[in-house]
Amino acid sequence: MKAEIHPQYHQAQVHCVCGTTFTVGSTVESIRVEVCANCHPFYTGTQNIVDTAGQVERFQRRMERSKR
Repeated sequence: MKAEIHPQYHQAQVHCVCGTTFTVGSTVESIRVEVCANCHPFYTGTQNIVDTAGQVERFQRRMERSKR
């Protein structure tokens, strides 16, 4: 193997929007995510809509117009 061609491996802190923080191995030192296992609907059994651009409301309005 060639020397010094591989990236540095760190114990990275993962920060979720819900406030959860955990450690993983990665080539970057810090990772920010929007959804993790503590807040993902598949694991929690609840539906949490993360809507930053109003797309859910626009979709619901379109569905209401199509039902008429």
